[in-house]
Amino acid sequence: MAEFTHFNDAGDPHMVDVGGKTITTRRAVAHGVVSMAAETLAMIRDGGHKKGGVLQVAQLAGIMGAKKTPDLIPLCHPLSLNHVSVDIALTETGLEITAECRLDGKTGVEMEALTAVSVAALTVYDMCKAVDKAMIIGPIKLIHKSGGKSGTFNAGQ
Repeated sequence: MAEFTHFNDAGDPHMVDVGGKTITTRRAVAHGVVSMAAETLAMIRDGGHKKGGVLQVAQLAGIMGAKKTPDLIPLCHPLSLNHVSVDIALTETGLEITAECRLDGKTGVEMEALTAVSVAALTVYDMCKAVDKAMIIGPIKLIHKSGGKSGTFNAGQ
């Protein structure tokens, strides 16, 4: 099993030194679910929310979240992202959120993809909590990462 990389030999937290790593194309995809009441889902689907288009606002929030990841997660490297997309699909019980992040760099974009999904889901909750406080966010997980020394990881949805 690999060791935690964010602690030095003395056990103190530190940002991982990526200076010696090779620049590669890196990609990560994360997925999450927001479960909600049928009435809430219908309101989102039909565009009947007084705050506006829930899906579009959540998509934009997710993209912004990916860009702000190093401001939110301690020890994350600031990255120059080449691409961020957030797609939201309606299901029978709520929403499925998928985020993809890409860059050419020395460290991966897993945290950016996971943050994008998380922020998009939290935005849906915030916009709809007045009508449905029982919404459930999760699970949120990494489903793909590629590039870098550790290679490719794939998990099922």
